[in-house]
Amino acid sequence: MTTFTRMDESTQEQWAEIGKQTFANQSRTPEAILGMLRSLSNITDGFATDQLTHCLQTATLAERAGADPEVVVAALCHDIGKAISVPNHPGIAAEILKPYVRDEVFKMIKVHQDFQGKHYYAHFGGDPNAREKHRDALSADEWELAARFADEWDQRAFDPDYDTEPLEHFEDAVRKVFSNPKSL
Repeated sequence: MTTFTRMDESTQEQWAEIGKQTFANQSRTPEAILGMLRSLSNITDGFATDQLTHCLQTATLAERAGADPEVVVAALCHDIGKAISVPNHPGIAAEILKPYVRDEVFKMIKVHQDFQGKHYYAHFGGDPNAREKHRDALSADEWELAARFADEWDQRAFDPDYDTEPLEHFEDAVRKVFSNPKSL
């Protein structure tokens, strides 16, 4: 344990101990993510499936389409922010994923609502071309990945009869991705 009560009074040795303990306890992160995912089973908000099933279907579609493990885990976690706040869920989910996935995957989740908006924003009087506001911020590859995610997997994942993989199918991948941060 460290003894400082103010960061401006801390030492390098104390921070070395904090870093050591933080690294040793990294395994709590994937378990917290799995808990947040499970909590989505209580959120339906008028959809044909609960939000956990939606996330599982999105990940199942991505996996079956040959997406790499980071994209599949991100697809699983793309709506995890809804456990906290629906209006800004893409930003919440993207920031949770950011230290664990490559930048293009982070961006895919960050913009997913505006990309998915092509399929429903008009029903709310919104701009179905809202994805265009991200055109200059994304490379061609990032744009393609975000569009594929939204158009081929996310917007199609509300079918209560779809052969969806259970959460247990993805648990090892979640543990692998969330056990090793790429950045702090």
